[in-house]
Amino acid sequence: MIIAALIGFSLITPVSVDYVSPATGLARAPATLSAQQKSAMLRRLIRSATDCVVRAVAADPRFQRSVAAGDVNTLIVDSVESCTYPMRAMIEAHDRLYGKGSGEAFFMGPYLDMLPETVAKWARENHL
Repeated sequence: MIIAALIGFSLITPVSVDYVSPATGLARAPATLSAQQKSAMLRRLIRSATDCVVRAVAADPRFQRSVAAGDVNTLIVDSVESCTYPMRAMIEAHDRLYGKGSGEAFFMGPYLDMLPETVAKWARENHL
């Protein structure tokens, strides 16, 4: 359900993500980054996108009812519009770090697969 509702997401204008060395302040090519550096950069962007979705879903008046019913997918789909920038930044960075097209594949696969459970877990941890 989530994947079908988000197919059009790829049509949103891409966002550019620059790779800047904290030591020098100069841009670096993704090829010069270690696997750990790539993972750390992507982790920050994944967290930003996920936090945006969690905030949008939690602010939705249907949230309590949806969590109780065990279905937050509709709320996640509805949150996409307000989270376009961090999601696009995550996808674009993935493309630059791991190759063109990898960001969309990550977003449509592993990212969306884990998102409902992440939102539900947040709700449980915050006693909502």
